[in-house]
Amino acid sequence: MLDYQLRIAWKSLKRSPVLSTLLVVGIGLGIGVSTAFVTTYYLIAQDPIPSKSDRLYYVQMDAWEPDSPWDDERPEEPPDQLTWTDAMGAMASDVPAAKSAMFKANLTVHPEGVGHRPFRAMTRVCTADFFSMFEVPFAYGGAWDAVADRDGETVVVLDHATNLKLFGGEDSVGRAVRIEDRTFTVAGVLAPWRPSIKFFDLTQSGFSEPEELYMPLALTRPMEIATSGNTNGWKFYAGNEYEDFLASESTWMQMWVELETPEQVEAYQAYLDAWALEQRAVGRFQRPLNNRLRTVTEWMAAEEVMPDEAKTMLVVGLLFLVVCSVNLIGILLGKFLARAPEVGVRRALGASRTWVFVQHILECELIGVLGGILGLGLSMAALAGINRLFGSEVAFGLDLNMVLAGLFLSLVAGLIAGIYPSWRICRVPPATYLKIQ
Repeated sequence: MLDYQLRIAWKSLKRSPVLSTLLVVGIGLGIGVSTAFVTTYYLIAQDPIPSKSDRLYYVQMDAWEPDSPWDDERPEEPPDQLTWTDAMGAMASDVPAAKSAMFKANLTVHPEGVGHRPFRAMTRVCTADFFSMFEVPFAYGGAWDAVADRDGETVVVLDHATNLKLFGGEDSVGRAVRIEDRTFTVAGVLAPWRPSIKFFDLTQSGFSEPEELYMPLALTRPMEIATSGNTNGWKFYAGNEYEDFLASESTWMQMWVELETPEQVEAYQAYLDAWALEQRAVGRFQRPLNNRLRTVTEWMAAEEVMPDEAKTMLVVGLLFLVVCSVNLIGILLGKFLARAPEVGVRRALGASRTWVFVQHILECELIGVLGGILGLGLSMAALAGINRLFGSEVAFGLDLNMVLAGLFLSLVAGLIAGIYPSWRICRVPPATYLKIQ
């Protein structure tokens, strides 16, 4: 019976192609806008690493100015980064299963061959644990080993695009590349990797691309690598040497640890507190003890990754879909009532009100599905436009969840538009039209 009702609904659509096209386009516009906005919200709000986000913790310690909070609007918050001294202190603990202090730098790469000009590449200076902690995919090779972390060996991991630029995309593990004034050996090459949120470093834009190069943190001091990220400080330090900067109260390091059990979390928190109290004895950490360990989602919430504009866009997109659906009610009502004589005959021949209602609702849902397919295409175009507008800052696109969400919204839109016209047509008294027929 349902198959029969679907065939009738499809024939009804083909009987008035212009009107049916108008209805499909109306639903399609609503789905296109709403799905694009819902996708934007979804990609920003989702857990970027659900397999282990509850085991990764961002480290914060409050060694800020004694008489003034780091953030006047949120005085309870510690600084969002660590000093070099505190990052090295946090790295000294054996409690975490994995750990990485890190920062972003901008270094010069010197390609081999005549005619290849040097270029600047964003670089993440970190430890080898970075790759396992954040599940970074490799195309060739892998991370450097613990010896390279300890001794500061000149090894580097290239991202996919940089390997393509330097070596044509082939397996370059073991090849040499000159960075600044040193020759590095390629330890690994990443597969294409672009998280929707750059959750491991939210101190600047959370939507920017991951870095192009990755090298051991132990090279920071011998190469005197300068950070290209945010640097905040409250205390003047004497001297202009790199060592003076490292010993200063400037905060510029990010720190992540992987803690697998509540006992590890408790032990590492105790370690950080003990470090702070030890530093207080030598004149630092004069503020109330305020060390924090935040999971990925907690850190994203603290850094307010979800802008108010994204929430507003979500509401506006859904309301736009509702408005589109409501505006189609009048068109569907006129279309259905125009066939009242036909419905009257069907009712007289034994068709129940329920099945008449179902047939017209199915027709509306068929319109909704067709509009949904059109709308998904429009939303893909809208997201591509957003990506071009913001350049490399965002990489929004539809995944399977959003495709299914778009189709679900199309069914909802079809129901909103069709429930009242379908109810009206099934209430038509057949006797009135039998006299005319």
